[in-house]
Order: sequence, then C-alpha cells, then structure tokens
Amino acid sequence: MTTATHPLDTALQLQSTATPGHYQGRTTPDYWNMVGPFGGITAATLLRAVLSHPRLLGAPLSLTVNYAAAIGEGDFTVRAEPVRTNRSTQHWVVTALQRDADGQEQVTTTATVVTALRRETWSATDLPMPAVPAPAQCARVETAFRSEWLRRYEMRLVSGALPTQWDDSGHTSLTQLWVRDAPERALDFCALAALADVFYPRVWLRRARQVPAGTVSITVYFHAGESDLAATGTGYLLAQARAQELRNGFFDQSAQLWNEAGQMLATSHQIVYYKE
Repeated sequence: MTTATHPLDTALQLQSTATPGHYQGRTTPDYWNMVGPFGGITAATLLRAVLSHPRLLGAPLSLTVNYAAAIGEGDFTVRAEPVRTNRSTQHWVVTALQRDADGQEQVTTTATVVTALRRETWSATDLPMPAVPAPAQCARVETAFRSEWLRRYEMRLVSGALPTQWDDSGHTSLTQLWVRDAPERALDFCALAALADVFYPRVWLRRARQVPAGTVSITVYFHAGESDLAATGTGYLLAQARAQELRNGFFDQSAQLWNEAGQMLATSHQIVYYKE
C-alpha cells in the first residue's frame, strides 16, 4: 500500500547540490499565506537545511529567522554554514535566496541556528502549563481567511478568539489553543518550529482592529529533546501567545508550547510590524 507524503514533508523537501550545505527548494501551495509562504514553514525549511547538513552536531537549541522579503512562488536556494563548532554547541548561519525578474539572486531570509548536545542535569520549570479544558472539550477553529496554510493545522480554541467586531474594543492579547498538524503527523523539530508561528497578529486581538501586520524576526527556543518529541507523537500542543508592548508600528510576542502531558517543548519570541 502506498502512503501519501504529508504536506509538511513535501514543503520541506530540499535537494542537495554539488556544494555541501547548499540546497534547492520549491514553494508549495499547501502552506501559502497572503503574499508568500507561511512564515512558520520558511523557518522550518531553514532548520531542515541545518538538520540535513553532514557536519551537524547535536539537536536544535535555538532558531532565529529574519524575514527580509517575501519568498515568491517557485524555486529558491538555502545555504547553511556551520561557522563555529565547540564541544557541546554548534553555531550556524543560514540564508535563503531567490532570483528576481532580472535573474539576479536576492536574499529573502536570514537565520542563525544553534545546535547542541544535551546532557541530563537538574531541571525545573517556572512556567507550568495553565489549567485548560482538554482538546476534545474545545471547539475546532473554522478557517476565517483564505490563506491555505491554515488548513494544514487542526486548532481547538481555549481563549482569545479572533474578534467578531473590529471596533477598537480589545483589552487583552492572550490566546490559548490546542493545535497539531492536519493531517496528523508525528512531531519533530521542523514541525515544532512551524507551530511556534501559528498565531494571528496580537494587535488584531488587543485592539480589535484588523490592520496589516507581518513578522520581522522570530526566535524559537527548543526545550525538548528527541525522546520528548517521540513521546508527544501526533498529540496536541497547547500553544499560548501574548504581546507585551505595542508601540510605534511594532509589537513583540511571547509564546509557549506544551504537550498534553504538560511538558514545555518550546518557547518563542518575535517582533512584528503593523500599520495604523
């Protein structure tokens, strides 16, 4: 029996070139946003390049992605270079490039990645997973926009729904929801990186006003190891996000992702541009 390739794995496909660390990719309609690929899939693709590199040490610890320009439909190139390897950590510079209408290669996205060898140590959490209803008790979010990437996730809302009235009456930016890939897919680091960016702009909720907005830079910190991801499997993640300051055309966003067992798998921070 033939098993269909998951849309995420199709989107993350990279072809090696004759130069180590240089890969060729192509955008897919499955993760298309309004003017380009969903930012989470771009982040996941750059991470995939690092994880595919023959000189990789360890597993992802942090990923920072800077969106310089939207990636257009079609082919693109990813270059991943390990710039420093220590005993326990490895530091990477990653760049995505695409040819413009004149055939000139232009940078669309830059990133830095840190991978590391994890060792068993004393561990603790200062931010336990909040007490929320189980996924089965939460209504599934219906797609409110035409962006195709939203169909790639099953989201079950706990709090912080998209406003139904755009009347400047918002008072909080907090959203909590259960989320997983659709169709179901076992969690890995690339999927986790993409899931860290599934939230709609916090300014929409805080202000109750739908204004143009887009991520400028996002950082994801991975607290999970391979065994934690394997234990999570195809289960839901509780994803929580809120802004801390919205001022002069930019706002920040902090997010946390826990598995159903209450284990924090990742945290993220991003800065987002918005128009009045």
